[in-house]
Amino acid sequence: MPRAAAGLETLRRRADFVAATRDAVKIGGPLIGLQVLDRGDPAATPRVGLTVTKRVGGSVERSRMKRRLRAAVALALPGAARSGCDYVLVARRAVLDAKFDRIVRDLGEAVRRAHGRLGRAPRRDDAAPERSPAPDSPPNDRLA
Repeated sequence: MPRAAAGLETLRRRADFVAATRDAVKIGGPLIGLQVLDRGDPAATPRVGLTVTKRVGGSVERSRMKRRLRAAVALALPGAARSGCDYVLVARRAVLDAKFDRIVRDLGEAVRRAHGRLGRAPRRDDAAPERSPAPDSPPNDRLA
């Protein structure tokens, strides 16, 4: 059974991963992708999940990526994670060759960026507001 870092729980259900993919703030990077979902319960313990697809390598490489990410989460997330949030890390192949301190630094930066976006409205709702019709302009006597 996977262990989470101190103060964090592990995401286990597929529905939780799908919710994070669908409704979360997404941050992309060269080493990891981060999806953060605020569940709206400030009393809940933060949860973390890791995703490493078969596309990035064989089982030995994927296991190594997961071990490196778990260790990075143990260093970067306990002090930075917000209560009631789900954090899903999507590993990129570059995690295999990157220096460990860079993984920790990139994870911390991604978390800070995601927290900054959590307070804002989602981008798809940021469309331009509807314009009200222009008031009737007074007739211009000079053109007549």
